[in-house]
Amino acid sequence: MPAFSFVKYSTAMALAASIGLAVQAQNDVIGGQTNVLLDTAALSAAASLDLSGTGGPVIAPGDLGAASVAFPINARDAASLPTTFSYEDGLASFSGTIEHTGTVLFNSDTVEVGNFTIGFDAARATGNNSGFFVESTTGIAAILFDIEAPSGLTADSTDLSIEANLLVSPEFAGFLQNNSLASTDLTGVDVGDALVSAAAVPEPTSLALLALGGLATMRRRR
Repeated sequence: MPAFSFVKYSTAMALAASIGLAVQAQNDVIGGQTNVLLDTAALSAAASLDLSGTGGPVIAPGDLGAASVAFPINARDAASLPTTFSYEDGLASFSGTIEHTGTVLFNSDTVEVGNFTIGFDAARATGNNSGFFVESTTGIAAILFDIEAPSGLTADSTDLSIEANLLVSPEFAGFLQNNSLASTDLTGVDVGDALVSAAAVPEPTSLALLALGGLATMRRRR
């Protein structure tokens, strides 16, 4: 093998070995929807919250049954609240947030939550909580739910699917008590289900590294 080719081969292999395998499975969420099925009877009985409607581009029904709704996942180039969530296959690592448009209204439309953010905080990963949370950024601007450890998970180069229970967060439980909507602390109470169904693509840098790894393999075979 000529020296020049050997240098190029060695460099390609070194890059692929040192960073290619760690980065090539990095994927960007580019769209999809998050489906929510709330236990409206539990919310009404425990928190005096009676569902009265939805607002914005909400899809009904969602993929969790006739009583569910779905909120579109914002694009990465959205003018407001762009999605920034990226992950390695299997959620081995991840960063950013999944952003949504759409609202939910309670009590004759006097209580509003919506334009939801799904994010992660390692400090919230206690007990059955996964560390992921759902935050309302309009109306009641607060973290509403902690997401329980998923009962179903797919995370590869084309799809991200997370299915889990929604648990009342300490912040939302405090809001309900402070506003005389709940007489007891509802922190951790299961009030529904969520299903994130997102489309993903490999990051451009990952594609480049895959190509680099392929070039190295071709040169080695030669």
